[in-house]
Amino acid sequence: MRVAFFEDERATQFSPIASLRPVFELLCGHFSVRERMLRTGTIHAWGALLRDFLVESYREQHPEAHVNDRAWLSQGPTLLINARWLCSPSDLARCDVDAVGIIDGEVAWITVDPLESPVLFARSIGDGVAQLARARRRVKSPGLLAQYPWDLVHHNATQLELDYQKRTSPRSAALPPQAAIVGPIENLYIDTTAEIDPFVVIDVRKGSVYIDAGAKVQAFTRIEGPSFIGRETQLFRTNLREGCSLGPVCRVGGEVEGAILQGYVNKYHDGFLGHAFVSPWCNLGALTTNSDLKNDYTTVRVPLAGTAIETGQMKVGCFLGDHTKTAIGSLFNTGTAVGVMCQVLPGGELLPKHIPSFTRVWHGEIVDGFPIERCLETARAAMHRRGIELTEAQERLLRHVHRETALERKQAYEWQATRRDALPSVV
Repeated sequence: MRVAFFEDERATQFSPIASLRPVFELLCGHFSVRERMLRTGTIHAWGALLRDFLVESYREQHPEAHVNDRAWLSQGPTLLINARWLCSPSDLARCDVDAVGIIDGEVAWITVDPLESPVLFARSIGDGVAQLARARRRVKSPGLLAQYPWDLVHHNATQLELDYQKRTSPRSAALPPQAAIVGPIENLYIDTTAEIDPFVVIDVRKGSVYIDAGAKVQAFTRIEGPSFIGRETQLFRTNLREGCSLGPVCRVGGEVEGAILQGYVNKYHDGFLGHAFVSPWCNLGALTTNSDLKNDYTTVRVPLAGTAIETGQMKVGCFLGDHTKTAIGSLFNTGTAVGVMCQVLPGGELLPKHIPSFTRVWHGEIVDGFPIERCLETARAAMHRRGIELTEAQERLLRHVHRETALERKQAYEWQATRRDALPSVV
């Protein structure tokens, strides 16, 4: 089977967590959409249709992929999979070549004939897919299409269970002495290379727990299912509540509930992180905490790129873009969006709910961030600590995002000045 993962126009709604990656690479459950499908073993070649500015960096990361490759699409029938499709891995077998899978009026998947492939590039990918869908038999697709970042968090617990049920793994390692499991043992998998200290409690009464290769769980950690602890992730005296996905090489302490850490996130210290999505290379200083519930129990609005969006949900935390750093005692309000490469320095009160990319927060005010060269130096240093190099393609991508978010920063400064001028003077 040939498969291509495509981003449609809604990809921009996943700012800031998809500013440096395609939406189909965002973690939900155990995997991203791409990882989930490729693990089925039925795909022999794959491609990607994504936003142009991501192409160079993505090709570098995945040289085996056919990225925005018109010639490849013309070589054979290709199943197009929406980047936002959350489903069971087994649902791939239901994709009928003569039909189009529809969820709430949108295309989840469709098979494209080589002669039809030019339609995809005539205008936008989304428009091309919609045009081809009109000539297909419409069927209701299983699963759902995420619309915004909080949908990934909201549906994470369900996706965790779907992924756990479909994983074929060797025999689970046994718990060490003085560690405890509460609930049915079949809901727990521990890789044989993971290290579990004594005095760890794993509660699988509400759902499964999967602890991946090389993970380390320190004594006095409590884990509730459903949860996923990714490759080489370390838990330090952590209270990991249900509905969490921790990607590879994270360092996590404190209380975490219903949150997704994409990977390479450092949250070593105490502090609460709830119903949040944290992008790679973020560092959360000691006692960094977010609110995920309003005092009046009403639904939460999130300012994506400065525009407040109604989530329709009561529990929504924060969404942090790549390479953002928070200092000790940072306090995020309910429904906060923080961009790429921000420096958050608390001032003893709740931080702004909208912090544009490449800015700093200083004593509660959004101010200019460090020069881009200094930001890149910091990124190189952080990545080097984990044995990873910041490549030239990734640098160019970061510079592009810096340019593209200039207007968002300008508007945030102007709004802040207007709000400051409107405050009554103190005599």
